[in-house]
Amino acid sequence: MNILGIALGCFVTALAINLFLAPNQVAPGGASGLAVVMHHLFGLPVSLGLLLINLPLFILAWFLLGPRFGINTLAGSLLLPAFAALTEHLAPVTSDLLLASIYGGIIMGVGVGIVLRSQGSIGGTTLAAQLIHKFSGFSVGQCLLVIDFFVVTLVGIVFDAELALYSLIALAVSIKVIDLVQQGLRRAKAAFIISDRADGIAAAVLEQLQRGATLLEGRGAWSGRDKEVLLVVVNSNEVAKLKALVAASDPDAFVIVADIHEVLGEGFSRQAIKRGEESGRIR
Repeated sequence: MNILGIALGCFVTALAINLFLAPNQVAPGGASGLAVVMHHLFGLPVSLGLLLINLPLFILAWFLLGPRFGINTLAGSLLLPAFAALTEHLAPVTSDLLLASIYGGIIMGVGVGIVLRSQGSIGGTTLAAQLIHKFSGFSVGQCLLVIDFFVVTLVGIVFDAELALYSLIALAVSIKVIDLVQQGLRRAKAAFIISDRADGIAAAVLEQLQRGATLLEGRGAWSGRDKEVLLVVVNSNEVAKLKALVAASDPDAFVIVADIHEVLGEGFSRQAIKRGEESGRIR
């Protein structure tokens, strides 16, 4: 299933490159952006450019960093150029630079996000960043930022500053969409409820919301009194019900509601937490 997810993500990414980005000289950082620049500089097909970037980097990383990248990274490194070759003769959807930047960034973000959710990688500049990290001491994130900045700067030098600005739009949009795809659209909320009737509120949460609750021990800094703090995690659409339930049980309760980006466990996602190097932004 992971390989199928990686294949789907690579196909969607290839569509973003060939239908929106490459025809309009928009290069949103990473290996795909560098391949777009090579395409317009030397006439190389984007698919060949991706292969020339990905395969040597994978081999170099294998020997210098060890065989920890595995079949998923190799599959992504090969499938993206393959799908780019299959779709490179499709007609561009638009010639409007703003539309190409926004929709190209959205579709690329969806594709890369699917690859990451499938515990895969499409290689590219992430492998380069890990190699630089090994020998420079800079973090992988810092190395990725420098590489993306280099690619966008290259766009400004090879094409013009305006295209570099559009490339930055596509890069920002794709990064945001990658996060959305990885985290999902269902946002969760964490509620901390400080009340003298915490046991009654917990019982109501269990019975009426069908959600778990955790009782924490606390102490008032001013009063010095021991208090129970109730921690409840709910979906966004359940917040109003939770507040009404708390108000009915204890109108004087002190309630703090905070955004939660991801929840793993009973009643929420059970997806395994990916290793840091597999869950970074990879283009």
